[in-house]
Amino acid sequence: MKTSQRGIDLILSFEGFSAKPYLDSAGIPTIGYGNTYYPGGKKVTLKDPVITKEKGVELFSSVLPIYEKIVSNKVKVALTQNQFDALVSHTYNTGGSDTLFSLVNKKVGEEAIRTWFTTKYITAGGKVLNGLIRRRKDEADLFFCK
Repeated sequence: MKTSQRGIDLILSFEGFSAKPYLDSAGIPTIGYGNTYYPGGKKVTLKDPVITKEKGVELFSSVLPIYEKIVSNKVKVALTQNQFDALVSHTYNTGGSDTLFSLVNKKVGEEAIRTWFTTKYITAGGKVLNGLIRRRKDEADLFFCK
């Protein structure tokens, strides 16, 4: 599967765009639309040059398939497009969660998955972040959207 425009829009809305490198809430050098590395694996540094929005889109587009592949490889059950998109958004932001993938593969009920989405990966640097709370809620809502 590939991420739909709805899924891409969700990711981009939470990541936002930064033309110059900055430290994200976890202290990781980041640029563009949440990119922490470049194609080929070179990590972003705070000394990297400013990029255009077009370059940011190019960077995002080049790494998105990596996260799609993680979801495709870890989830063994059929997914709807919305479920796939929600999992790719989560994986793009966190690197993925074997626990979440396991819950999906076990087809546990909505309450268990929704609770997991909305209570895990909502902190950075030891602090609960409202932006992550909103992102997880939106990912859960998309996952269960018909």
